[in-house]
Amino acid sequence: MTSTSIAVIGAGFSGTLLSLHLLRRCPDNTRVVLIERNSQFGRGQAYSTGNPSHLLNVPAGRMSAFHDRPMHFVEWLRTQPPSEFPSGPPNAQSFVPRRVYGAYIRSLLGAEIRRAPRRTLELIRGEVLQIERQSVTLRLVLDRGRVVEVGRAVLAIGNFPPEPMKVADPSFYDSIFYRPDPWAAETLTGLDAASPVVLIGTGLTMVDMVISLLDQGHRGPIHAVSRRGLLPRPHAAGPQMLPEETHEFPIRVNDLLRFLRQEASAAKSRGTSWQAIVDELRPFTQDVWQTMPLDDRKRFLRHLRPWWEVHRHRMPCPVAQRIEAARASGQLHIHAGRISAYEIRDSIARVILRPKGSNRDETIEAARVIACSGPNADYSRISHPLVRSLLAQGVVRPDPLRLGLDVTPNCALLNREGAISRRLFAVGPVTKSAFWEMTAVPDIRRQCEFLAQHLASLTKPPPQPEPTHEPKPGVNYAI
Repeated sequence: MTSTSIAVIGAGFSGTLLSLHLLRRCPDNTRVVLIERNSQFGRGQAYSTGNPSHLLNVPAGRMSAFHDRPMHFVEWLRTQPPSEFPSGPPNAQSFVPRRVYGAYIRSLLGAEIRRAPRRTLELIRGEVLQIERQSVTLRLVLDRGRVVEVGRAVLAIGNFPPEPMKVADPSFYDSIFYRPDPWAAETLTGLDAASPVVLIGTGLTMVDMVISLLDQGHRGPIHAVSRRGLLPRPHAAGPQMLPEETHEFPIRVNDLLRFLRQEASAAKSRGTSWQAIVDELRPFTQDVWQTMPLDDRKRFLRHLRPWWEVHRHRMPCPVAQRIEAARASGQLHIHAGRISAYEIRDSIARVILRPKGSNRDETIEAARVIACSGPNADYSRISHPLVRSLLAQGVVRPDPLRLGLDVTPNCALLNREGAISRRLFAVGPVTKSAFWEMTAVPDIRRQCEFLAQHLASLTKPPPQPEPTHEPKPGVNYAI
């Protein structure tokens, strides 16, 4: 029945995890339709990498798919072949390969498919192009002329590639020198090992690209460029003692910055690390964000976001050591400044950079320029066909901060006029404006569990027939 069916559009981590929690919470007759346009279900972009050097940046003990079973992932790791972990058996503090976590999510999906037949999970490989609203249902139009009709739908469409900067000659972006998607299979294909490479961005995506280059034996110079030249900080070695809960969290940007600096200074005097202070805030980050005045959120994004990102989203120590070694050897160069232009001369790309604090341009030559500046979150500029269709219909709208789509605290999408949808919801990075921290596994898990419970409460089981009573001899049924 379509009234008790829920479509989840996108089978990366967010969509797959939401589907698993829906099946745990919804009535047994609920039909969950998981739709994925790529070849694999359950991995998504973050966990599709085949490189074992691409590690999770959160310890395994915090990566369980289930809040009520916090060691579930660690227990699963102990059942895997030892060859996956050359540095020794994993534990709760281990930073394991991201591909292993992708295998974990896929194993959960496979186990759910094998469960009791009343739990209905349907997997569809295809791309949703439009969502048409019927009187009481949603009609999902897919590629190849296919149609799926459901009662409710959830957008779990993940992240989109970085948006290219506007330059005088946009034909550069169609040249053989530019790669717009760092995760595409051909990004490093055919690259000479001695050639110079420029990475646009200095965050965790850049770190992954450097590791990939080093692993394939790249010997040439690697240049990473961002406006501030900030690198993600490393995780502290070993578990950290959290401070006592003695102070309230401020919600104004200046007050919050002052608070974090004071707490970090106090932590240093006690012999612990600033990382523990950032982790102390983590369970309350969404509360702080949602309570913060809109003007303060805008100031945070304008001035402090890069600093928060490098302290909050950190590198595992083994990765940080390789990055530092590449810098110390002179192979990896970090540049702070603005790119003003790209040129192609003498069969090589030239990146024109204005260094921070300088009034003169510098030129960096490269055989390949790779966009690593983070996902494009301004949905008014995203060319995804479903996003364009929903915006054109007015059934969704970009959020005021241009971080995703506008949603309520219950993850319901808002239309062009701000009305709340009763049938369209969103989960994962698309909801970042409302929740801010919506990229790491613990945050997405919390959201998926909440949304699954909310949708379960909206999904009514079919009406049951009234019981019939056959008259029994000697019993008076008269009223």
